[in-house]
Amino acid sequence: MCKRFSRIKLLSLSIFLLPVQLFSHPSPDFSPVEYAAENVKTIVFEKEDRMLAYPFIQRGPDDALILSFDVIDGEGGTLWYNIVHCDRDWNRSDLFTSDYLEGYEENQITDFLPSFNTRVSYTHYRLSLPNDDIRLLVSGNYVITVWEPGNPDTPLLVRRFFISEGSSSAAVVFRRPMKPGATETHQQAEITVSIGGLAVTDPYRQITLTIMQNGRSDRMRAGITPDFVGSGRLEFNTLSDNTLMPGGNEFRYFDIKTIRQTRQNVRSIDFVNGIYHALLLPSEDREFKPYFFNEDFNGRYVVAMEESNEPDREADYVWVWFTLPAYSELRGGSVYVAGDFCGWQHGAANRMTWNTARGCYEASLLLKQGWYNYEYLFIPSEGTDPEGFAFEGSHWETENDYVILTYFRDPTERYDRLTGITLANTRAQ
Repeated sequence: MCKRFSRIKLLSLSIFLLPVQLFSHPSPDFSPVEYAAENVKTIVFEKEDRMLAYPFIQRGPDDALILSFDVIDGEGGTLWYNIVHCDRDWNRSDLFTSDYLEGYEENQITDFLPSFNTRVSYTHYRLSLPNDDIRLLVSGNYVITVWEPGNPDTPLLVRRFFISEGSSSAAVVFRRPMKPGATETHQQAEITVSIGGLAVTDPYRQITLTIMQNGRSDRMRAGITPDFVGSGRLEFNTLSDNTLMPGGNEFRYFDIKTIRQTRQNVRSIDFVNGIYHALLLPSEDREFKPYFFNEDFNGRYVVAMEESNEPDREADYVWVWFTLPAYSELRGGSVYVAGDFCGWQHGAANRMTWNTARGCYEASLLLKQGWYNYEYLFIPSEGTDPEGFAFEGSHWETENDYVILTYFRDPTERYDRLTGITLANTRAQ
């Protein structure tokens, strides 16, 4: 009787575990560092129905984010993704998955279409967040990781995004810096945060700001604490350097919305070995030139095609050739073509090479048809802080977006709440 009962218990346990064994999928090791595989291109992560919006929304049923991207020469098919909640410093938070997510821990991306009538074959993917499979329950920093079935250890894509609860607000005024050496080249924000009904007992420890210029992770100030605390408000003033950032310059641009003829800043378009090549006009060194305003997308890009209303799957990929003349090769670092099209990364794919015979830096990038902003960055070998504005210069007058993120740590909770997100522009005041 005892043996029979043991067999029944073992059988029941096996049946109970069977669904888990059948339907669980291994997740990739967590990394908050934004990444894209070499064959993943044209990553757009923005608020739904808001072109060129940054990847942040307010928690609730009315806001959604859209992540779209292309996989070049892929076989197509479903991809997998997961989402991890992080603290203000992008470490994995202490929350359980069920604390911040309603739905399965891993989910599928099933919205995809093959390219149509293009020389370069690709599959276009699209994911809406939240969706029928997943709902995010708390505010804060999040990381989404995408991978191919059966290959979780090799992510295709890693991207960051933000969800605000809207319980605090920030007023921003931009001042011309008074600090010697920064008056002509930098910008400074004076920020007043209204904390509303937040139960703040120690604002110098519980409240911090993160400031991002044009949504860039490589142009960011984090962990900023208040300079002054008043009744229901916190001030981050210009007496310290916490909100001081280089202004940079207006972005360079080019137009490859059509491959039938040349547009802005394109010298020629040729069809070679089964693919289109766009040669840009040689760039000029702007480091010591006076400031000149021109409208731009603050480093971003728009996928577009003059001959089609469906550029997501009908726009072609083009090899774009960049040329940057210089008197000599810069030592002690590398030069990059940078912009949102490469996720503001500084890697081998967008590193320029020095051509001694021609006296210039050169690079070629495979980009989808559209309208692009870009800049040149010199990154010293010792570090990755791209604030040496060789080739571009830096001006206090430059038009920039600033994203102000307000974090609150309640001692009774296990995560950093993102209580408010404010978008401010240097010219909109």
